Amino acid sequence: MHDFEFLRFVNIGQYLPTGSVIHRLDPRARLVAGFLLLAAITAAPRWTGLVIALVVLLAALLIARIPVGYALKGLLPPLPFIAFLAVVQILFGPRSAAVTPLWTWGPVYVSAAGLLNGALLVLRFAALILALSWLSFCISTAEIVRALDALLAPLTKIGLPTHAFVLMVQVTLRFLPLLALEAERIAKSQASRGAEWGTGRGGLLRRARQALPLLVPLFLTGLQRAENLALAMQARGYQGGKGRTTMMPLRFGSVDAAALALAAILAIVVVCV
Repeated sequence: MHDFEFLRFVNIGQYLPTGSVIHRLDPRARLVAGFLLLAAITAAPRWTGLVIALVVLLAALLIARIPVGYALKGLLPPLPFIAFLAVVQILFGPRSAAVTPLWTWGPVYVSAAGLLNGALLVLRFAALILALSWLSFCISTAEIVRALDALLAPLTKIGLPTHAFVLMVQVTLRFLPLLALEAERIAKSQASRGAEWGTGRGGLLRRARQALPLLVPLFLTGLQRAENLALAMQARGYQGGKGRTTMMPLRFGSVDAAALALAAILAIVVVCV
């Protein structure tokens, strides 16, 4: 039955309250630190910076008391997609007269620069997924909403609907585990009706063919769930963030400032090294 267990590979959106020193920081500090690391990983031009980012993320997982093996399982679902992008980058990357090809065959062009770009792509995606997983492990959905509300509050003075954006982020994070459970239910239903699932050989191509029949019912179910949520909010008189107050006000202390400064320094190192 492990072929149908999709939720165990979905780490993003799952909060693990371990009570670590990172969990006790102000949610605004955690959120901004996570965004700084994500921006640094995206902008890192060299593999040394990406390796440093991976080491920092592994250390952050240990400090947060998150099992590293559990966090690494989150790399498994997007692994075929990442591998496909890396192969395309290696075989069909941009050509240059100054680069000596290692092997060519028609439009296929393999060079040392292409191999390096493919490795950079894999490292970058792995670091981004680990950073997103670490952020979701260390900050709950309620804390994300409170932090975003506080950080984006100045933008409401110029008429921007910040609360609607925060609500969209909250619903998205809530829907990720629900979509995994829904995909598991659909796969089990199709297998009980005779569809081939999780047996035999065929590699990634066969897995992709098996996943295609899930897309349409999963998409329709997601739309139906979103419509039901909108109707429920409308029936309960939801009016957005106008006039809302917080029961637990946020307090930004010296420890939070030190943690944020450390995250900014690490982000600069990742980009500049």
